[in-house]
Amino acid sequence: MKISLPLLLLSSLTFAQVPTLTDDVAKKLADMPLHCISQEYPNKTAHIINNQQEAILTPKDLHPSFYGCLDWHSSVHGHWMLVRLLKTKAGMANAKEIETLLEKSFNAENLKSEANYFSKYQLAATFERTYGWAWLLKLDQELMTWKDPRAVRWHENLKPLTDQVLVLWKKYLDKQTYPNRTGVHPNTAFALGFAIDWARVAHDKDFENQLIEKAKYFYLKDRNTPAYLEPDGSDFFSPSLQIADLMRRILPQKDFSKWLNHFYDKKGFENISKIPVVSDLKDYQTVHLVGLSFSRAWCMKGIAKALPEKNPLKTKLNKQADRFLANALPLLFQSNYGGDHWLGSFAVYALED
Repeated sequence: MKISLPLLLLSSLTFAQVPTLTDDVAKKLADMPLHCISQEYPNKTAHIINNQQEAILTPKDLHPSFYGCLDWHSSVHGHWMLVRLLKTKAGMANAKEIETLLEKSFNAENLKSEANYFSKYQLAATFERTYGWAWLLKLDQELMTWKDPRAVRWHENLKPLTDQVLVLWKKYLDKQTYPNRTGVHPNTAFALGFAIDWARVAHDKDFENQLIEKAKYFYLKDRNTPAYLEPDGSDFFSPSLQIADLMRRILPQKDFSKWLNHFYDKKGFENISKIPVVSDLKDYQTVHLVGLSFSRAWCMKGIAKALPEKNPLKTKLNKQADRFLANALPLLFQSNYGGDHWLGSFAVYALED
């Protein structure tokens, strides 16, 4: 299709006030990981128990730094969020509380234990592959790009864990034959995008090239993606938008515009522009759909940024992203622990990126 086809739909929308990441909003969002990073239970460890001795290990035994927030990956991206806010909004009322918590989490010995987990336990090499790995690299990237002495020290302490994940990821890329196109944690396009961002900041050219070639192998020939089927009932990603947000990172502007024109058809594009219906904010799976609005917003903003200035879709995508944000942010504060333990990170990334 020609990418201008869905513009009629988008132009007919009315928009609520667009939320921004004010100091007050940032403080309220930061309170969520501040409360849950040290909360061990409830917990979904995702650890494969190999024997009776392992059955009695607590989340904190397994992961002395990232044991809270219900699961490892939520703890990791909760830490990313706190680093990001401390870095960009140092005047927040809870900044000192954030610093104190991060000092504890980034303890060097605890992070060595986190790194050793992947080789210490049988079958642990696939733990958090690749969603948690991607967020770990995003956390490391945030520290790498902050010249504050605290960040330099925290980055150095995190390095054993980052290095361990990189070894596992590079091995996995060689044997990853197919992408995962779901709208939840295993989504391949999301992880590749974050990994490329990290590789460019870290100047790991070999890893970057490996990631780019895999992305092209998986998605470059995609046409008429079935976005009309989205979302599934517990999606927090749009599978199609994650792919587009990945491809804008690796294709020249002209090539990306051409690829995007063939990737979506009118029906699919109109469908992903609809606000997700969240029937129960207290349901731990259904509340994922609030996260879907945030991730759609950041993808649309990323795609819009990559398009030429004269492309009419550029403005429309940004307006649509604002609509998703205006809808999702109030819902975030109406959830229970099912949303509180992770949604703040999605909100910060969508509001800032």
